[in-house]
Amino acid sequence: MKVLVTGGAGFIGSHLVDRLMSEGCRVIVVDDLSSGRVENVKPWLDDPSFRFVKDDLKNLGSWVGEFKDVDAVFHYAANPEVRVSVTEPRIHFEENLQATFNVLEACRSFKVPYLVFASTSTVYGDAEVIPTPEDYHPLKPISVYGAVKLACETLIGTYTRLYGLKALILRYANVVGPRMSHGVIIDFIRKLKADSKRLEILGDGSQRKSYLYVEDAVNATLKALDQMIGSDELMEVFNVGSEDWVNVKQIADIIVEAMGLRDVEYVYRPATDDGRGWLGDVKTMLLDISKIKRNIGWSPRLSSKDSVKLTVQSLL
Repeated sequence: MKVLVTGGAGFIGSHLVDRLMSEGCRVIVVDDLSSGRVENVKPWLDDPSFRFVKDDLKNLGSWVGEFKDVDAVFHYAANPEVRVSVTEPRIHFEENLQATFNVLEACRSFKVPYLVFASTSTVYGDAEVIPTPEDYHPLKPISVYGAVKLACETLIGTYTRLYGLKALILRYANVVGPRMSHGVIIDFIRKLKADSKRLEILGDGSQRKSYLYVEDAVNATLKALDQMIGSDELMEVFNVGSEDWVNVKQIADIIVEAMGLRDVEYVYRPATDDGRGWLGDVKTMLLDISKIKRNIGWSPRLSSKDSVKLTVQSLL
């Protein structure tokens, strides 16, 4: 297959590229390097089956021509910072929704048959059903990031009905692993390297969420695409996560132990009365993954706790 990966120099995107290249695909990466790094795809830069294009999806330009004769587009380019979406919502409108519209137009222009979209668990907001299934309603995101991702899903669904594009929407839990550049694990490691005796924790430490190792996320992604290629469905939506969760204090404990530290003082900084880390922070998140297990035959290899532990080891 000839595939194009937007955001392919980023965290999840670069791991996806590794897998696609190892399986013999011809891969084009389009990335503006705002959060991605060329080093993440360095092993492939001299490979004749690989092409890297530095460009900005927010603006229509020469990158559009890269969609010609592409069998599938993996749209993973996005601003991933949920906190930024609350303080600077325009950034997420432009970098997530505007960019997605432009990608869809490129797919339409060149009649790309398949699109895989990296969505998020934040589209559910504060779900009242835990674990949360794909058909949960109403969807009420509490961050602009979640709202924009949900808007992207709606736009993609319309393109499937209007133009025959087949789309796979994957609502990921918190994906962790080597090359990640933001999130609670990175935050804690940086803080403890600066001060090994004191750790500031955003929120009250009880926030509980599901964590998924990046290798498991890539396995689910490709397995789901294989299934869609053989089906008649125009659009499929799957939750992709682990079947358990860990809280923020447990993550702090894992990192402190891995760094060989003792007697670290935890200082909690809740931003809301109910102990969230910031406005727009979903306090509890656990996805119901029974649909992808049943339809695709995929299950995560690692639990949330083991995913965090392995990530911490790799980052340290």
